[in-house]
Amino acid sequence: MPVDNRLSRMLHVLIHMDRAKAPMTSETIASMLSTNPVVVRRTMAGLRTSGYVMSEKGHGGGWRLARPLSEISLLDVHHALGDPEMFSIGFARDHRGCLVEEAVNATISDALVDAQKMLLARFAEVKLSDIADDFDRRMGAISPVNPDGTSKTSDSGM
Repeated sequence: MPVDNRLSRMLHVLIHMDRAKAPMTSETIASMLSTNPVVVRRTMAGLRTSGYVMSEKGHGGGWRLARPLSEISLLDVHHALGDPEMFSIGFARDHRGCLVEEAVNATISDALVDAQKMLLARFAEVKLSDIADDFDRRMGAISPVNPDGTSKTSDSGM
């Protein structure tokens, strides 16, 4: 079963959009994701309908955030993408009337429902700004320059 990576990809795009100085075109986003601009426009349409991004046509146009990252949760983006399936575990349906198969499927189903509830609750807690902050920490750990442009290795007089 193919993996649905739209959530991960759109979170990536939204954080880049937050950092961009200008709107990002579908072509730019498509290049970043190694996909087609039509796929980008189709995927971004759900985010636009939900009010998380907006698009501007014409020269200098493109996609930009309609809200700050601190107002968008992972759950918001998941919903805007059409609530894709969380798990790819399936059920055996080979033996109609087999009570063992029914018991196995019921147990797996109950576990998946519980796991999905927990995951969606966690998605609701995490804001995109939390992910962006994590990126900033990671970037700060490898960058020789402070956010204000000063060098991290400047001589402290010792």
